[in-house]
Amino acid sequence: MTGFRFLQASDSAVVVEFGETVDRAINDQVLALADAVDRAAIVGVIELVPTFRSLMIHYDSLITAGDDIEAAVTQIARQSQTITHGTRQLWHIPVCYEPSHAPDIEEIARTLSLTPGEVAGLHAATRYHIYMIGFVPGYPYMGDVIPALQLPRRVDPRTRVPPGSVAIATNMTAVYPYESPGGWHLIGTTPVRFFDAASPRGALLAAGDAVTFESIDATEFARIKAAVERNEFVPASQEIGP
Repeated sequence: MTGFRFLQASDSAVVVEFGETVDRAINDQVLALADAVDRAAIVGVIELVPTFRSLMIHYDSLITAGDDIEAAVTQIARQSQTITHGTRQLWHIPVCYEPSHAPDIEEIARTLSLTPGEVAGLHAATRYHIYMIGFVPGYPYMGDVIPALQLPRRVDPRTRVPPGSVAIATNMTAVYPYESPGGWHLIGTTPVRFFDAASPRGALLAAGDAVTFESIDATEFARIKAAVERNEFVPASQEIGP
């Protein structure tokens, strides 16, 4: 593994940067290094935060130093030129694309010269790669949205986006884990809980996982939502390779 550089982010964090663009091959390198560093259990490392094109490594500055982290990471990267990201999960997420649950789908359809049903069908037909978790806890940045559905961000961002909102902007799609501001187009809603502070896992999804969306109607949405509130529903998933 080559082609990365180190950036000192603070007195207790170092960034390993692989590139300057949002690219699946670059992200695969980031995730592979994150897995390798995690397995190595470097003394003093507290947390690993993978992003689109870099890996931030937080460490305890009372135990180790940035130079030591850089040396250890360089050694890990040199041990193999073919480090790959390990197994991950493919999640099947139910989404209601009906206008009552998709505030922007009719506007999206008009803008793209499609019907709302075609917009929903195209969005649900793609398997998405989770590049990173960010913005707010549990918020998955997923790509890649097909060109036929790509739109710039809204010119009038909302101050309050409901939890579970499924959104698109440029070549990305995402789910808002809880109410927050947002400037993406709301294409549907999922009843699935994407972040639970009381859960040991916290965020449902992880960087490197994959997602497929499955269209449901409003009746099924209400049924699943009630089950989620009773802690009786977890979306289906399966282990997949690198």
